[in-house]
Amino acid sequence: MTVPAYDAVVLAGGRATRLGGIDKTALGPAGDTLLDRALRSVEHASRRILVAGPELPAPPGVLRATESPRYGGPVAALAAALRVPGEGEALVVVLAADLPAVERALPAVLAAVDEAAPADGWIGVDPDGRDQPLLAVYRRGPLAAAVDGVPRSGAGAPLRRVLAGLRLIRVPLAVGLAADVDTPADAARAGLDRAGPGTC
Repeated sequence: MTVPAYDAVVLAGGRATRLGGIDKTALGPAGDTLLDRALRSVEHASRRILVAGPELPAPPGVLRATESPRYGGPVAALAAALRVPGEGEALVVVLAADLPAVERALPAVLAAVDEAAPADGWIGVDPDGRDQPLLAVYRRGPLAAAVDGVPRSGAGAPLRRVLAGLRLIRVPLAVGLAADVDTPADAARAGLDRAGPGTC
C-alpha cells in the first residue's frame, strides 16, 4: 500500500469524566498505552502534533498544542493543531487518543485515500453506520476552512456539525476497530482496566 504524505493530529485533551477524570491516554501497560498506540499508528507522518494539556508531555519528535480555552472540545483542539507553525502536508490524519484498535483501524482508512478523488476527507465508519470523525484523514484546506468558520476557536462546537459541509468518503470498518474508551466498561472490554504509570 502506498500511503500519501500526511501530518497527524492526536487529540488527548479531554476530561475523561466518565472514567473519573483519570488520564485515560495512560491506560494500558507501559509502552503500550492508548497514547503509545495512537502515536505509533502515525509514526510515518511528516509531523505528529499532540493536542493535550501541559501535564501530558509530548514524546521526543512530537509537536504539541493546547486548545484555548482548555477543555474546549475537539473543534478547539483541531484549531490549535492547525495553527502550529511550519509547512503542513495537504493531508491531515486526525485521531482521538482513546482508540484501542487504532493500529489496525487507521491503515484501513489510509488505504481508501485517493488524492485524485473529489473529496475533502475519508472517515472511518463503524458497523452500525456511525461516523468516527476522530478516525479520519482530511484535506487540510477544507478542514481548516470548516474549523476557522467557528467562532471562539471552536469551544464547545459539535465536531459533526462543523464537518457537515465537507465531502467525506465513508470507509467501513470491521467490528471493534472504531471503538473508543469512554467508560470503565469500555476499558475492561479492551483489556485496559489497568493503567500505566503515568495515570493520575
